[in-house]
Amino acid sequence: MLFPTSLVGSYPQPDWLIDRARLAGRFPPRVRARELWRVGPDYLAQAQDDATVLAIRAQEQAGLDILTDGEIRRESYSNRFATALDGVDVDNPGTALDRSGHPNPVPRVTGPIRRRHPVEVADLKFLRANTGRTPESPKTVKITVPGPFTMAQQAQDDYYGNAESVAFGYAEAVGEEVRDLFAAGADIVQLDEPYLQARPEPAKQYGVKVINRALEEAAGTTAVHLCFGYAAIIHDRPAGYSFLATLDGKTIILGVLDLNDMTVESPGTVMDRVRRALPYAPPDRLVLAPDCGMKYLPRDVAFGKLTALTAAAAGLRSELGL
Repeated sequence: MLFPTSLVGSYPQPDWLIDRARLAGRFPPRVRARELWRVGPDYLAQAQDDATVLAIRAQEQAGLDILTDGEIRRESYSNRFATALDGVDVDNPGTALDRSGHPNPVPRVTGPIRRRHPVEVADLKFLRANTGRTPESPKTVKITVPGPFTMAQQAQDDYYGNAESVAFGYAEAVGEEVRDLFAAGADIVQLDEPYLQARPEPAKQYGVKVINRALEEAAGTTAVHLCFGYAAIIHDRPAGYSFLATLDGKTIILGVLDLNDMTVESPGTVMDRVRRALPYAPPDRLVLAPDCGMKYLPRDVAFGKLTALTAAAAGLRSELGL
């Protein structure tokens, strides 16, 4: 299929599940932020399951080709995984600068980073079990994991002595998770690496090396996500990426929905954005997606934008006679 459609990762969590005003009024948490949940601990997992089903159904109804779990169980894209590791103290956090230069409480690395158990495998199995397709015709599913370079930038190192060693420590933990996710039935595993853009100098030195370490035993399709930051938080965007490895022969997940604009785009507007990429990447190497941070949108706006996305993909296929 040309122009398959997908979320980057997140989808809006319902207001009955999370305090969306508090979520939007702060920088993304790097340590746990349990105060954001509206449901008490005894019923939180059940409520997260219900909300995840709603996110899956919304993607199916909008017509997306590749489904995620909407990252509904996460307070941020990275903290659920990053705080589940050994060698990391989240009860006595350190401090690191966010990509905007804002100091943030972060996990403090106090020993060898180790994954003590699978973190997202149950989420992946829940996603697979709750897609609306039959076992004979399964839907393509994707799960996202924070990347090792980004997690190292979002931590205070009190053990390794240099950032590259911290990143390789995270890479070992991520690699174990990636292997388990593919074994559990993931079609695509995506590493979220926004700090490749935010920290270009260390990214040039060892960013690709640590990502390759994390993915060296991956048994399926992998993706790496880069971005300029959430549109809801980072408003000044550069004109291009300061660090980006060669993309020759790569499939590109192309962000074509503006999440800083609460207006739902027309399919024609989205098609125009895709056309701008065609001189640089052929149609068979493009996956159409929103910008990242869809979790910050009102649910009706998010659904409307996804519907425009899938209509645009259909229009482009028809335009190309496919």
